[in-house]
Amino acid sequence: MTDTITATGTLEHIDPQALILEANVRPSAPVDKEFVATIKQFGVLMPVLARRDPQGNVLVRAGQRRTLGAREAGIATIPVYITNADDKTAERIIEQIVENDQRKELTDGDRAAAYQQLAFEGLSVATIAMRVGVKRDIVQAGINVAENATAASAISTHDLTLDQAAVLIEFEGDNTIVNSLIEVATSDPAKFEHAAQRARDERTRALAVAAATDKAEGRGFRVLKRRPVTWQADEHTSIDELATADGERATASDIEAVEGRAVYVDTDWDVTVRVSYYVPTDGFKAAGFKKLASNGTVRQPMSEDEKAERKTLIANNKAWKSAETVRRAWLAGLVNRKTLPKDATRFIARGMTEFAADLARGLQNGNKLAHEFFDLDRGDSYFAPDKLAGIVEATPTKANHVSLAVVLSAIEGGTSVQTWRSPDRDSAAYFTQIGAWGYPLSEVEQIVIDKHAELQHARAAQRVADEAPSGANDEVEDAGFDGDDLPAEDFDSLDE
Repeated sequence: MTDTITATGTLEHIDPQALILEANVRPSAPVDKEFVATIKQFGVLMPVLARRDPQGNVLVRAGQRRTLGAREAGIATIPVYITNADDKTAERIIEQIVENDQRKELTDGDRAAAYQQLAFEGLSVATIAMRVGVKRDIVQAGINVAENATAASAISTHDLTLDQAAVLIEFEGDNTIVNSLIEVATSDPAKFEHAAQRARDERTRALAVAAATDKAEGRGFRVLKRRPVTWQADEHTSIDELATADGERATASDIEAVEGRAVYVDTDWDVTVRVSYYVPTDGFKAAGFKKLASNGTVRQPMSEDEKAERKTLIANNKAWKSAETVRRAWLAGLVNRKTLPKDATRFIARGMTEFAADLARGLQNGNKLAHEFFDLDRGDSYFAPDKLAGIVEATPTKANHVSLAVVLSAIEGGTSVQTWRSPDRDSAAYFTQIGAWGYPLSEVEQIVIDKHAELQHARAAQRVADEAPSGANDEVEDAGFDGDDLPAEDFDSLDE
């Protein structure tokens, strides 16, 4: 027995005022002036779908918008195809989903509400997916969104995609993050995944700090709200500057019984929790500690510029880690596409030549990242068998997909926070290429391209200045030369 919808019936012309509208999967049926005008001029060209109940009433199952438009246009009769379909709610909803998608595409909010209705009627996720022709995870995401007040409101009010609304569920209760993500989704949707990943990472850091804080408080430590600046006669002194009475560097266990002991908890850019230990400045001598010498010099406080530079460094390092998660997920999607970019073969060749060093390192590591792109577990052992060849053996047309994955994983595996700090020609070329393929570069990734371009221009200008005849440097400087006048090949030949 096949699970299909069949309906037979008759075509009749009926007064639209006499028709009864069934509940529809589309919460509203927008009827604008232009739509009504076309009905006045041409009438209803496509019959609405309806059924007749035991009392003789004709109930519109699909065609709510056309019926309302005909009523407003004052049309005497419209074509109605009356089927002998039953009145099961699930069958009606499925037919309406299919009919609406064929005519005026449903919004993701409409679909989410429809999937929820079908689930209420007792249909499983697998059955709903099969009947409406979508993947199970889409149906499940739709149900999750419809059942969540925050996500359901956002997808309806702001016309978000199902994926975007589903992400909001992760941050329910944190209105600041939810509103921020909605703003990105509506103003710059290409950056949504980056914003979501940064929010996830920040939340992970906050949870890690909270856990470490609870642990420290359980041990009797006071948790400081800010990091002490010990060289400015702060009330707290770091144990890194102290030695025990025996001359050994002080440790956390050495101050377990010191009155007023404290900690400052934060995280590194990679979510590693850092706990710094302190004792009261006016009490460490009485506790038996002595100040360590610092090579006979006094540590100087950071300047405002140094503080700003460090703040930017930390922020960009965090942003890079978040972008890495988004980027690698995007690369996995790229190599699993049915059709690769037109210039993929050329890039593979570049990988074997210009990126040879990265490729060699990638091959030495067994292409573990390339395996992850195809959701394959290669194992942690260096001698674990390669599973990529099996893809090509099973599907020879995937040879370029595997080759591209190997090259991309080799280059990607060589990136780190140092990439944005000290970009070179190869890293700039890499990010330029994936950007051209449609990857939405985050701000910190764009730095790689921009900073390298600035470096090229500066070196080119210096090169011209160095090669200019004696006394000509001032002329070059006065001309406002910035390197743009050099041929492209001159930039390519610069040593990195």
